[in-house]
Amino acid sequence: MTEMDPAVGAPVAEPALAEHHAASRRNPDAQQVLSVENLRMYFPVKTSGIIRRTVGHVQAVDGVSFQVPAGGSLGLVGESGCGKSTTGRLITRLLRPTGGRIDFDGRDIAQLSQRELLPLRREIQMIFQDPATSLNPRHTVGAIVGAPLQIHKVLPKDKIIPRVQELLEIVGLNPEHYNRYPHEFSGGQRQRIGIARALTLQPKLLVADEPVSALDVSIQAQVINLLQDVQNEFGIGFLFIAHDLAVVRHFCPEVAVMYLGKIVEIADRETLYLRPHHPYTQALLSAVPDVKQAAIGGRRERIRLEGDVPSPILPPSGCRFRTRCAIAQEICAKVEPPLLQIAPRHKVACHFAGELGHAPKEPVTMKVCGVDAHGAPVPGEVPDVQLNEPGFSDRWMDLKTGQLTGA
Repeated sequence: MTEMDPAVGAPVAEPALAEHHAASRRNPDAQQVLSVENLRMYFPVKTSGIIRRTVGHVQAVDGVSFQVPAGGSLGLVGESGCGKSTTGRLITRLLRPTGGRIDFDGRDIAQLSQRELLPLRREIQMIFQDPATSLNPRHTVGAIVGAPLQIHKVLPKDKIIPRVQELLEIVGLNPEHYNRYPHEFSGGQRQRIGIARALTLQPKLLVADEPVSALDVSIQAQVINLLQDVQNEFGIGFLFIAHDLAVVRHFCPEVAVMYLGKIVEIADRETLYLRPHHPYTQALLSAVPDVKQAAIGGRRERIRLEGDVPSPILPPSGCRFRTRCAIAQEICAKVEPPLLQIAPRHKVACHFAGELGHAPKEPVTMKVCGVDAHGAPVPGEVPDVQLNEPGFSDRWMDLKTGQLTGA
């Protein structure tokens, strides 16, 4: 097992953490460490009483597809209850998915048994949202961070404590504090302990579920800088789940937006934040305060969505966002919009995809869905069944011409 260099702890010392880290960049030559295709998770809804019958399902995740490059990161954003955290737990196989594929390093792990998953636990780790509840209060930090080494028999017992101290130094903590308990640390320090535990087995993929949402702003910057240092040093792929769009923009070269269990838009950072094409993404970004714009005068118009988020037990037909969408038409209730690629690294699931204020009059998905403007099937037209494949293709739909084009 390759030893971690303690020198990597230097950049995460307190003075260095206050410095600004450059935004992460995408490596176009990186191979995909994770490929998710049509992932679904339905939780049964049962009646009360002695005989409990299933009367419905909560469609927490429904047909999600994406890829995470080795040493890269993908951001997953959306409002509470959209299925982000459930997706993360499915990737780490804390939950068994209802359907779909989870290809990790070329192997489908979606339906593996717990025994088959044990060797893969070393490769995929998770940083949990709440550092206080994810650490056992009865165990010392040394026992918490060293547990993976003991379970997987990576090191002999007499080498575990030195290894734990090395990991604590890497995440910017005092190595001599390995015998303290979690309650003796601050919130930011506890999150660093969680990161140290996740790094113990040198995984290829880290699922970070809201890793900084419980921390104040200054500590958030320290933890994000630490994660960037760790990623650059060890080449770890990240699925970064968060509410904070500014943090995601800084950490993730590509971002996916979820709504009610589905990905509605996925694109590179610049495209998604500057030219979003889905009405929900536009509304989401309009809620983010723009400090630069406020400094020069004027404010971005806030898009206020009407109504509540529909129930995932009985989601709307067709497009799930149509009940709150200002540009929804008849086709939106009849046909579910595919995740259509409209640029080299931009996909959007909307019949009327377009920049804010420039939505097309005719649905852009008629040809690929094999329907007319009202959603009725067109005789002889065959829908494109390859639209929901993960990743990006060399060919895409040009919204201006309505034709397929390519690089």
